[in-house]
Amino acid sequence: MSALPDATPGLPRTFTAHAAAQRPDRAALRALIAQRRAGFTLPAPFYLSPEVYAADLELIFGRHWIFVGTEPEIAEAGDFFTVEIGSDSILVVRDDDGTVRAFHNVCRHRGARLRPAGSGIVGNLVCPYHQWTYNLRGELIHHPHMGADFEFCRYSLRQVHLQSLAGLLFICLSAQAAPGFEAMRAALEPYIGPHDILHSKVAFQSDLIEHGNWKLTMENNRECNHCSANHPELTVPLLEYGFGYQASAENQAEMEAFQGLLAREHARWQACGLPSAEIEELSAVTGFRAVRLPIAQAGESQTVDTKIASRKLLGQLPQAALGGLSVWTQPNSWHHFMSDHIVSFSVLPLAPDRTLLRTRWLVHQDAQEGIDYDVDRLASVWTATNAQDGALVERAQQGIASPAYQVGPYSPFTEGLVDRFCGWYLGRLSEGLAAS
Repeated sequence: MSALPDATPGLPRTFTAHAAAQRPDRAALRALIAQRRAGFTLPAPFYLSPEVYAADLELIFGRHWIFVGTEPEIAEAGDFFTVEIGSDSILVVRDDDGTVRAFHNVCRHRGARLRPAGSGIVGNLVCPYHQWTYNLRGELIHHPHMGADFEFCRYSLRQVHLQSLAGLLFICLSAQAAPGFEAMRAALEPYIGPHDILHSKVAFQSDLIEHGNWKLTMENNRECNHCSANHPELTVPLLEYGFGYQASAENQAEMEAFQGLLAREHARWQACGLPSAEIEELSAVTGFRAVRLPIAQAGESQTVDTKIASRKLLGQLPQAALGGLSVWTQPNSWHHFMSDHIVSFSVLPLAPDRTLLRTRWLVHQDAQEGIDYDVDRLASVWTATNAQDGALVERAQQGIASPAYQVGPYSPFTEGLVDRFCGWYLGRLSEGLAAS
């Protein structure tokens, strides 16, 4: 392998920046992990190297529970969407009995893709190449010219582990599913459940290609130290003190006021049957975090005026001013649940320096566009914020690619959760290497 330019002294220089991605050199990757300083950004190869990117696909996205979508996206029998993770293409479909299933998007005859990337509705899954046909349970039901003794049952579609967490859909590509999903479900369902995803619909979806490594997208989400300088729309509803702040004489009164507000609102929301206190298991194999935080001003929703964007509240929620529930899952998602709508984000790697950020806005299934909600108003805050974050991620990728880049320290007050994400990532990478 050719050397990757890096200005950090002592780093192994066996990771290439431009060679075609191959199975990574295990020993070199272990040495790179060992060089990481706790509390500091990751060395450049973690964001630039095709070999590290290949390891991420294999050991992170190939062995953990990956958030891929929501049940309302496949509300009816035959509804499906595809998920592309590296060279894997996965079909997520609702069968005729209403069960959601996931299959490898590969015909068992000669390996052709069954469906192109995207979504739609089907009666059966028919391979366009030679017309092998599968029902929505993945069973082969028709094959031309294979003989009377051909065993249909041996050629069902290959299944992929799939779980629904109160309507959030996760897949795991490994033969044995990663541990911890049931613990995550038990902890998060009481928080998410009242927002009733199963009786919502997707009002709008956007796909944004960020020109940076997927970890930079996740790291950017895990802190709000950058918010006041970069997100004029988001900082209208968002109270930054909820995401970490260094105390000082100048902000002591404001921080104390926020803590008082948080305690009062948590008590009020708990009385409404809404769990609100922070729960955090970010270091677990299937890591997660949830907390309900106040919203500024009117306190209702993450909109430009902090008032609800949809007049029809979710589920049986009793009132509009219920703050915002933030939920994070490792390695690739975050979600914001308000009384009137949900914003759900998934992150999927496309290349060492390209990432798909897919955002969905969900409202009550009976809400009517133009009557109960306006899409532009519903989506304006996070559409603007996503574009701003995409530009920041691109700047970070460009800087890290420079030979002048050296690792820098995280703020213990505002960037501790970024450090936690990096620690989780390196821990899972190390365990994957050890098991290989």
